[in-house]
Parts: sequence; C-alpha cells; structure tokens
Amino acid sequence: MLRSVAVPVIDDLAVFEFGLLAEVFGLDRSVYSDVPRLDFRVCGIEPGRPVTTQVGVPITPPLGLEAMEDADVIAVPAAIIRPDDEYPAELLDALRRASARGAIMLSACSGAFVLGAAGLLDGRPCTTHWRYADELQRRHPSARVDADVLFVDDGDIITSAGTAAGIDASLHLVRRELGSAVATVIARNMVVPPQRDGGQRQYISRPVPEAECDALVDALEFMNANLARQHSVASLAKLAHMSTRTFARRFVAETGVTPMQWLTAQRVLHARLLLETTDASIDEIAASCGFGSATLFRHHFTREVGVAPSAYRRSFACDDAAPMETKLDSELLQRAPERVSALA
Repeated sequence: MLRSVAVPVIDDLAVFEFGLLAEVFGLDRSVYSDVPRLDFRVCGIEPGRPVTTQVGVPITPPLGLEAMEDADVIAVPAAIIRPDDEYPAELLDALRRASARGAIMLSACSGAFVLGAAGLLDGRPCTTHWRYADELQRRHPSARVDADVLFVDDGDIITSAGTAAGIDASLHLVRRELGSAVATVIARNMVVPPQRDGGQRQYISRPVPEAECDALVDALEFMNANLARQHSVASLAKLAHMSTRTFARRFVAETGVTPMQWLTAQRVLHARLLLETTDASIDEIAASCGFGSATLFRHHFTREVGVAPSAYRRSFACDDAAPMETKLDSELLQRAPERVSALA
C-alpha cells in the first residue's frame, strides 16, 4: 500500500520534474475527493540547506536523508547529469538501503542516472530522456536502456523518460498501487490524460542526416519535396547520376539507412504535421504522404511512432486545425515537407 513518498533533492535540481512529483504525490486532495493523503517528504543531504536549481530559484528540503529510511516510494527527480562518482555518497548509500528493504524506486528523466550511480539499474530494463539514453547505456553496460518508451515498470524500479513522461510514470504508479479511480481523479485535476501506456514512443523528431555528396543532397531534397510520388532506388539513382548499386551503397554510408527507410521516416514526419495541423481524414493523409493506402499508412506510422495515427491526433492536434471539406489545402501540402525538415 502506498502511504509515503520521499523525494531526495540535490544541487542543480530540475524544477519541473520536482514539481510534477509534488503535484502527483504531495498535494492534499482528500478534502474534496476520496484520494488518500500521502506522507510527502522532501529531503536533502543537509536539512534546511537550500539546493540550487536550474532556474536559479533555490528549494529548501526540510528533512534529512533519514526520511527515506521507511518511505514506501523513493522518487528521484531530474538534476544536471554529473559523473557517477560526483553524486553524494550519502544519497547513493541511502538509495541502496531503501532498495534493499523493498522500497519502490521511481525516477524522472535524468534521475535515472542517480539510480544508475547507486548500482540499481544493473541488469534491469530502464529508460531516460532519449537525448541521454546512449550516455546512460555507456555508463551502465548491463542495464537494458530503452530510448523509445515513456516509462519502464520493472516492479520495484520505475524509470521515466523526459519531462512530461514523469507524469505518466507517476500516475501509472498511483494506478498500480491505489487503483484507477484515484489516478483518474489526480489526472483530471492536473488536466492531463489519465493514462498513456508506457510503451508509447517518446515522439522523437530525429534530425534529417546531412549528406556530403551533392548528388545525394539533390535526391534527398527531391524525395522530401515529392513525398506523395512513388519512388524507387533505380529512379533515385538515375536522378543522382549513379548506378543503382552505387547509389544504394552511398546512401546507406551517408545516412545510415536505406533510401526507402529514409523516405518512410520523412513521410511519417509529414503525416505527423498534418495530423497536428489539419482535420484531413486518414485516407487523405495516407495519399498525400505517398503511403498508397490507409492500411499501409497505419502500419508504418504505428511502427515508427508507437501509436496509431488516430491516437496521435487525439494527443497532439492543434485547436485551430485547418478546416477541411474535400481535399487538403494545396499550399499546406506544398510547404509541409519543408516545415517538417525544419522541425526535425
């Protein structure tokens, strides 16, 4: 049963990630709902000494690390990443003791690095912000770092991805320990979705790789400007004035993916923009992005993004999405590939 949550804070604390933990676990909602009040403990190396934050506003923990000794959950917020041996030894020892006695460990974003420095991620599946995932894996080779997902629930250790994914992981923990009704009340008051599955992707906009070969640059630009057209490696090789075999080899060497993989990724990026900014139907978006059919579009979009196009639209559609009657606005379609490249 979840009754108490201890949040250890250190210098260079990330205010948002600390705040989301306070919002989910620290507010007393028992006065207007059946949500139980939790014993929320903010603790530090030295109680009463302010810790610095990334926005310049200090936060003062009223309690010392002894507040972690019997807490049901230890929730570690993000902070500026530092070498493992520069995290406070007292904190790492306290985390190890808490884990050994069976406390649930929850990290938000780069808080996973603190758990890693304490040796708690060895051999465990975990995640962190996609930007830092490679570094976490490098530091802890035996950890199974998944850079795509929103959070990973491995029983007594729950790690979340960047920023808002900490909300998802925290609400997931509430739902797991206190039930869906309690999690829904908290989510409704926070005005956030009551549940996003941990397996959803982090919606990474991966940058389009730059090619040093001018002929490949021409091919990339042509594909990006003509996503709705059907392309083949042979036709692109002809545009680049190369043989099919040479073009395919050079393309992979320059971009790390095959021409068709690159084209599919750009089509998905284009589709994301249209889902966010227009009310076009799935069939129309599929056609405008060159997928040929709605079924094929759904397959590639779900594989690339982690959720179906309709679910993505529900989460990310703008309030002022362009009105639509029978066809997509031609000017938007003409600009969209360039806008997607700029966004990426």
